[in-house]
Amino acid sequence: MKIYLGSDHAGFLLKQKIKKFLDKKRIEYEDCGDFVKNDNDDYPDFVVPVAKKVAGEKHARGIILGGSGQGEAIAANRVKGVRAAIYYGGNLNIVKLSREHNDVNILSLGARFINDKTAVKAVEAWLKTSFKGGKHLRRIKKIERYR
Repeated sequence: MKIYLGSDHAGFLLKQKIKKFLDKKRIEYEDCGDFVKNDNDDYPDFVVPVAKKVAGEKHARGIILGGSGQGEAIAANRVKGVRAAIYYGGNLNIVKLSREHNDVNILSLGARFINDKTAVKAVEAWLKTSFKGGKHLRRIKKIERYR
């Protein structure tokens, strides 16, 4: 599995922490930008390339970061084949359910709402959780018909 990362200025520092976690776990990743903290950047410039790469590779996943994660998830979900879910704190079971029930292939993190430790725990839980299939696959196929 390969992980693609993308963030704007609001998620830039948290993305660096996640990269350290991925390095420690020896998980392959590619950073799609931004590569410097630039307060004038725009999240679609980094999120959409992540979404296109994830949609184009069967076993790829993406982690995108911004202030709230909302706009980032909206942008990513515009790409056919992407299912992005937002996490900005609270019970980690929602992260696990996003994988088990929705086969989410992009995790969008709200960097202004979670600390480094919580973000890393969410990423770890998300990466470890598998899709259950069954009735959930049937539902995903129904959703895909609307694109």
